[in-house]
Amino acid sequence: MSDAEISPSYRLKDLVSSQTVRAKVAVRDWEEATNIAGTLLTQSGVALPDYIDAMKRVLIEMGPYAVIAPGIVLLHARPEDGVLRPGIALVTLSTPVNFGHSENDPVDLVFALAATDKTSHLQGLRELAQLLSDEEMVKEIRTAQTDEELLRIVHSV
Repeated sequence: MSDAEISPSYRLKDLVSSQTVRAKVAVRDWEEATNIAGTLLTQSGVALPDYIDAMKRVLIEMGPYAVIAPGIVLLHARPEDGVLRPGIALVTLSTPVNFGHSENDPVDLVFALAATDKTSHLQGLRELAQLLSDEEMVKEIRTAQTDEELLRIVHSV
């Protein structure tokens, strides 16, 4: 059997919870933004603390390719770096910070993905891509003032 045949499929609303969203957070730099997003994953039981360091290591070793669009970063590391169950954290920043990308900096939307395998999170990522391709929805995410409002927007997909 392939992974797709035995892995469950998680939707975006399965991956993002009230424990993994924070609106309008103030940070000094990309490292603090990564710490906050990673801490949401660890405090919600999605990943172990080592996963935060792994996400930073990926950025340092691979460069800022994780800055996937203007103002948007999708942090991640490998499942074996401490993922316990699939999840996505979302942190909106009150003041954007640079991640080192020549075109897409500064970043104000920080997503952190924790995947347990190669396929089970793909439906959720498709829905996230759909959400991020809608300029009006991205504007709503950026202007959300509360965690509850942020979660409502993300779960509306």
